[in-house]
Amino acid sequence: MTSIPNPPAVLVSEVGPRDGLQSVTRTMATADKKRWITALYDAGLREIEVASFVPARLLPQMADAAEVVRHALTLPGLTVMALVPNLRGAEAALAAGVHKLTIPVSASAAHSLANVRKTREEMIEEVRRIVALRDRNAPGVAVEAGISTAFGCNLQGLVPEDEVIRLAAQCVAAGVGEVGLSDTTGYANPAQVRRLFKRLRAEIGARAGAAHMHNTRGLGLANCLAAHDEGVRTFDASLGGLGGCPYAPGASGNVVTEDLVFMFEAMGVSTGVDLGKLIAAREPLKAGLPGEPVYGMTPQAGLPKGFVQGMLNV
Repeated sequence: MTSIPNPPAVLVSEVGPRDGLQSVTRTMATADKKRWITALYDAGLREIEVASFVPARLLPQMADAAEVVRHALTLPGLTVMALVPNLRGAEAALAAGVHKLTIPVSASAAHSLANVRKTREEMIEEVRRIVALRDRNAPGVAVEAGISTAFGCNLQGLVPEDEVIRLAAQCVAAGVGEVGLSDTTGYANPAQVRRLFKRLRAEIGARAGAAHMHNTRGLGLANCLAAHDEGVRTFDASLGGLGGCPYAPGASGNVVTEDLVFMFEAMGVSTGVDLGKLIAAREPLKAGLPGEPVYGMTPQAGLPKGFVQGMLNV
């Protein structure tokens, strides 16, 4: 029997339909995307990054972004989020009706040029323009920045923590509501995660946002737990562990949503997500991308005998 507490203690923000799908070479059909997003919603996920608004010639996987957003908007209580790397993308996303914009701002100078073709300083100006556009046209839409390569970069190498915190403060000064930290390349370790999120909270207070971790070196869940220890309550994850970064060679998938939800629920930390339905949501993903590898220890092993969601299992 499943008992889902309300409200959840942590917010699991599903990024598979964006971060996951743009990282695989094939394109999932629009109808399959809609079925998958609906299955994620039915499992209890209430914030889903459904698309990125970028030119179709660069990311054909996202060419149907507006149509996917229209479908997601029909799901009651869902926060429909999209990634926008520039003002043009923000214009298209706001026109489509999204509830939340997320803007990637790279802490690594090299990654910034590779990913968005702008310097870090130019991206801060772009953030200001996007916030101004939001203020004029859709003041109810939330805007967050994600500091990419916050824990290291496989193009540049070391990323000084002082630069990460400085960029976060500049994003807040530019008007964003939250700033999260992203381990785009899977370089982070738990001690580093604790240290940097502690510094982030000291610098920008309640505007410190989500942890976006990758599992490239097997530390994704440990890093999420370290972030939770420092007060983080929003965690990005991707069903089946899909994801990466086209401009960060070797960066493999995001933290697996199924494993993250199981970890928190087993600890007695409510997520609002039904594990059984979440694991079932893998089926429309696999149907839409037949043969694509999907990951996750929990779906493979199954839930422990006697495990009851919503109860502290010790």
